[in-house]
Amino acid sequence: MRSEPRPEGERIAKLLARAGIASRREVERMIADRRIAIGGLIVETPATILKDLTGVTVDGKPVAKPEPTRLYAFNKPTGLITAESDPKGRPTIYTALRNALPKKTPRLMPIGRLDLNTEGLLLLTNDGELKRQMELPSSGIPRTYRARTFGDITQEQLEDLIDGITIDGIHYGSIDANLERRTGRNQWIEVTITEGKNREVRRVLEHLGLQVSRLIRTAYGPFELDDLPRGMAREIRTDELGRFRSWLKRAGGKN
Repeated sequence: MRSEPRPEGERIAKLLARAGIASRREVERMIADRRIAIGGLIVETPATILKDLTGVTVDGKPVAKPEPTRLYAFNKPTGLITAESDPKGRPTIYTALRNALPKKTPRLMPIGRLDLNTEGLLLLTNDGELKRQMELPSSGIPRTYRARTFGDITQEQLEDLIDGITIDGIHYGSIDANLERRTGRNQWIEVTITEGKNREVRRVLEHLGLQVSRLIRTAYGPFELDDLPRGMAREIRTDELGRFRSWLKRAGGKN
């Protein structure tokens, strides 16, 4: 039995994500809202296959050719929402990024999120497809945090997390946690996860009876916070990004 030939090109949602219009999921919502057209005709499905974005418009405006992929590290302070806008009027990461980035920086999308009270390394890219790959749990990219906590805990209890833990019906995969230093009942704990579920580190540590007073992400994959000042950003070097994308492809992160 002969198989049907594969269509040439890629899904429009994937191409628009790569062009930095929005994440693939957000592009699908834009298509559902009838905001995307080809040659003046509204796109009905994100499964539309195209060779390129010639003739594609978003809200009536032609889509520019994709820029080279760029990646930035931002030291997010507490008190900022990881979103473009907030219904409650709270400041967002973009409020700080306006001052932290050069004027001609392309539109950037955050890779994952840090909640209001979590600080530290937040990666941003203009490539929606790279964003998606790095957010997928199947990519297995480690994310490391330092948590300042109050309460009683032993290294043995933390080591039990290597087998994962289920809390309120939600299973969290293998977690590598280690005590760094302790003063009385206060201690710093280094935690490395690979799934990145919502508020995962806080929920796990609080389940162990600890109060988390400060949470800092220090690394995402090979990219580290290092001595990047609070509220500032820097571009990841092209060679660093290239090596990481090669690793991501070998690891099966290209989906």
